[in-house]
Amino acid sequence: MSDPMTSPSDAAAHHTRVDADDLRDFATRCYAALGLPEASARCVADTLVQADLWGHASHGVMRLFWYGKRLQSGAMRAGALPEVADAPGALSMIDGRDGVGQVVAQAAMDQAIRAARAHGIGAVAVRNSGHFGTAMYFTRMAAEAGCIGFISTNASPAMAPWGGREKRIGNNPASWAAPAGRHAPMMVDMAHTAVARGKLYVAKAEGRDIPEGWAIDGSGQVTTDPAAGIAGTILPMAGHKGYALTFAMEVLSGLLSGSAFAPDVVGPYMADGRSGAGHFVMAVDIAACRPLPAFEADMEQLIASMKSAPRAPGVAEIFYPGELEARHASAARANGIDLPQDVIRDLRDGAAALGVSAPF
Repeated sequence: MSDPMTSPSDAAAHHTRVDADDLRDFATRCYAALGLPEASARCVADTLVQADLWGHASHGVMRLFWYGKRLQSGAMRAGALPEVADAPGALSMIDGRDGVGQVVAQAAMDQAIRAARAHGIGAVAVRNSGHFGTAMYFTRMAAEAGCIGFISTNASPAMAPWGGREKRIGNNPASWAAPAGRHAPMMVDMAHTAVARGKLYVAKAEGRDIPEGWAIDGSGQVTTDPAAGIAGTILPMAGHKGYALTFAMEVLSGLLSGSAFAPDVVGPYMADGRSGAGHFVMAVDIAACRPLPAFEADMEQLIASMKSAPRAPGVAEIFYPGELEARHASAARANGIDLPQDVIRDLRDGAAALGVSAPF
């Protein structure tokens, strides 16, 4: 379905609503046309659409042909599938074989969950993978299986070391998720930069400035120009603390698995060059520690305690991590996903080159 909505004040702000199922089917057909096996095409398409459903446009379908260009160049191997273990130990290893990061991460979390069922905890170090999109897509898998899930990854250079002005290390995001009883899962997904780099691309696409404190330009000066921030470097969150956290994720994701690390990781913004990204994936079986219903009851109590706290002036409601995304997804499933016109145009153009029809 489509429902064009044009802002009277700014034609560049024109958006189109697209049905989530139609968008998922479209993205799947595009990836199949790019050579991905059907299951892999569905996996990548679903991760992108889910990001848009959650309101994380920076990791949504705007990235469809970013990955597509890497498939076309051979930087990502379309047919490469990770070899998984039938009976994994508590700690195991997966080689992504330079395949698609989402496919590799999904396999790794599935293996971690199976290991947690057997051992109480399962961890998987992953090498030779690629950018996997929205991290909490995979930790949610663990929460839905009655586990606490964790995933971290290294990434292409996005920030300077604390005190520097040249990109040397990635934003290296990490995510946690856990079941929350009658509530949608608790989900935390955060880069260790002040903001995810994709948000600068969104701001650039929408023709708007970025807030001060997000990025510096190539000369080390604070900038509100997203293009200058992309060319420069994104600042760490919480100053030196964000740099320390991203450094730790580099060790856990890149060095432990024997992957590429720091400046040597290639991200989805480049059409060429093997990624070399590494991940660390973990699932903890809650039932190995205590009955799952008791854990979920305590999660409900924890959430109630946070939401009932006295609110600061101007705050209408307190949310737990993951609640806003769950609400956004519910509304977007009912009303459609809002896509900017430049994203619609890029999707139509990319699809036409593959001979794929667009539903918008």
